[in-house]
Amino acid sequence: MKGYISVRKSSEVFSFINGFLLDLAVPMSISVFWNFGILLGVVLAMQIVGGLLLSMHYHNGVVEAFDSVCFIQYNVNWGWVLRAAHMNGASFFFFFIYVHMGRGLYYGSYTFIWTWMIGVSIFVVLMATAFMGYVLPYGQMSYWGATVITNLISAIPYAGYDIVNWVWGGFSVGDATVMRFFVFHFLAPFLILLMVIIHLIYLHESGSGNGLGVKSGQMKVRFHVFFMLKDAVGIFFFLLFFFMIVLKYPNALGDCENFFYADPMSTPAHIKPEWYFLWAYAILRSIPSKVGGVVMMGLAIMVLYTFVLFKSNFQGVKFYKASQMIYWLLVINMGLLTWIGMRPVEGYYYICGQIFTFLFFFLFMLYFLSMTISDKIFELQ
Repeated sequence: MKGYISVRKSSEVFSFINGFLLDLAVPMSISVFWNFGILLGVVLAMQIVGGLLLSMHYHNGVVEAFDSVCFIQYNVNWGWVLRAAHMNGASFFFFFIYVHMGRGLYYGSYTFIWTWMIGVSIFVVLMATAFMGYVLPYGQMSYWGATVITNLISAIPYAGYDIVNWVWGGFSVGDATVMRFFVFHFLAPFLILLMVIIHLIYLHESGSGNGLGVKSGQMKVRFHVFFMLKDAVGIFFFLLFFFMIVLKYPNALGDCENFFYADPMSTPAHIKPEWYFLWAYAILRSIPSKVGGVVMMGLAIMVLYTFVLFKSNFQGVKFYKASQMIYWLLVINMGLLTWIGMRPVEGYYYICGQIFTFLFFFLFMLYFLSMTISDKIFELQ
């Protein structure tokens, strides 16, 4: 045992691993919501490995793409499992990252400035990666999704249409588009992996926050063995549920339109992205102006960067009752925006989308304003 400890402490490599994993001081009060960080790491590893295996059989191009996906599905040994795992893995990835970021907002993790900024940047790159991956099967919804979303670039004054044609590699979505999207989709996960490593380095320098909302320098324990076991239990239940979805309901989170080959002459009745983009899509189409919709959607994502500018007496909303209520109203509003994104753009749904879009920005402002007012009241008392 003494020899094991001496090697763990003396060797530079083992000493780094030891400080990074085993002897890392972690607040005692962190809850199950801190498990989602390790779950994101597990899903990222699964997506990279699964993507590498799928790329061995995939052929990019408007003619070959759809057929190669069918070939993977029906002719490659365990190909349907690989594809279902990769497809559903994206949904789990976004679900976990939304919970992870929601926990960070609730418990004030944005006070760790560089950790938060890099985390939001990972989210932005992940959105681009997922969108380009959705185009690769070149089904009906893939084609029209690519056409609609890339056309948003045309909202840029003067050069917008030229940039769209450059992205397409022509005057419509075609071979060059699929090739470029495939290359980016293949390389981007490694960029995400690098950003995750930097994210973890900053996290371990600043230390984790805690559920109490106060500084707890003396209330910490070693990461191993307490939190390693907790993470292991979380990973086990995630994998259990994940493979139940993959093996029993592989297409539950997909769109039936994507089972058909892309037809530029036949527009689907209702073009919509995957469920994890629906809240942003609802904001986009709630604004009558194309430019205004693009700007508002961009602001809805970029607003996450502004959280680091806010300061409060306590970390998170543990001692701010009004902000807690506003936080849960924000969560409900995000759910309603996701629901509206599934609906057609007409009458009642269009008006609801505009209301929920207004509430999205208003509640964010009110969230931080209520904390500032509470701080002033605490100081007066």
